[in-house]
Amino acid sequence: MTSLPRRGVLAALAVSPLAVASPALAAPSRGHDRGPRLVARATLPSDHLEEGPVSGAAVSPANGVSGPFDGQVVPGFSAAVEIGDGSYWAMPDNGFGAKTNSADFLLRIYRATPRWETSRGGAGTISLDSFVSLKDPRRVLDFPIVHEHTEERLLTGADLDVESLVLAKDGSFWIGEEFGPFLLHADADGALLEAPVPLPGGLRSPQSPYLEDGETPSIRASKGFEALAASPNGKILHPILEGYLPGEEDQHRVEVLEFDVRRRAYTDRRWTYRTDLPGNLVGDAFALDPHRLLILERDDVWGPGAVTKKVYRVDLRRTDADGTLEKTLVIDLLTIPNPDGIGLAADPGAYGVGETFSFPMQSVETVVLLEDGRLLIANDNNYPSNDARYPGTPDDTEMILIDLGTRRGGRA
Repeated sequence: MTSLPRRGVLAALAVSPLAVASPALAAPSRGHDRGPRLVARATLPSDHLEEGPVSGAAVSPANGVSGPFDGQVVPGFSAAVEIGDGSYWAMPDNGFGAKTNSADFLLRIYRATPRWETSRGGAGTISLDSFVSLKDPRRVLDFPIVHEHTEERLLTGADLDVESLVLAKDGSFWIGEEFGPFLLHADADGALLEAPVPLPGGLRSPQSPYLEDGETPSIRASKGFEALAASPNGKILHPILEGYLPGEEDQHRVEVLEFDVRRRAYTDRRWTYRTDLPGNLVGDAFALDPHRLLILERDDVWGPGAVTKKVYRVDLRRTDADGTLEKTLVIDLLTIPNPDGIGLAADPGAYGVGETFSFPMQSVETVVLLEDGRLLIANDNNYPSNDARYPGTPDDTEMILIDLGTRRGGRA
């Protein structure tokens, strides 16, 4: 059977009348009435190493693992972009979670190809076919970096914390970053094209290279641009702060911003996204059209203690009097129907792998609506700290596909 074109899926997203409590996205397409379900899964081993210098010399031991590692660790994916040939641009974050322990982690965007496990079988593996190294040979950064005095000036996790990614029409990358927080613009080869764009109003995190002595940070640590969505025409970006601001009494409140790419400036439009629980985080976002976004909301817990790993839909035209966005539940990632038993043979005994599939990782940080209408989800595994599937064993990187019930057939 042929897949429903994405414009058909977007139409279903647009007219869905479902209440927030509903786990479905829209009425099922003709000939497809099984509702949302897991249709594919692939994993990359937690201890996978890519070519490059030793990494993790300063990482804290966890789950029986300690550094250094003889190559470059791949600590999951914080963002992904569909390429169109079955592969994805997939980007890890800054490595090991802090400036102080990530100076030997090189910032890269990998070309990842899943060999999906589906109802028909399959390897269930992920290959990393190539990578783009983020770098600053043009010297657009006006603060010192680890590889300051080299020609290529490869960027590391002590320089920037890259978290979100969109692909521009010209093949360049826009990247959401947390240390500033900044918006970064890199060419197709990963070289920065222009100076980082800071938040307006001088808002800075504790890790900002521009934080002055005695200055109080106005963004919490690691709560920068975890999410970044681009309008279909690429003219507007929507960076979203990961969590509430310092001193904010309402700890449900997260800010959604608007950036005009042509003007290289933030607009004065802002929205409030309200999380389910105080302190919940926004892990990623994806633009369905000029007005509607998918927003991935998560708590900061993994394994059996996880409560919130959900994808919501919002419409920037629909807010209450205070500018708070209305939201509609698309899928609860802790309770995904798995009628085909995907993952059961590969991971017998793993937490959350069963007839109901759970994605209970701490940092669920990738959501992409694919061209065929399925939803791609992936995790940052915070290697080696997280052990959601098997206690005491570091989590693998996982990519899954969810059929939302808005498409006809299709194959992984």
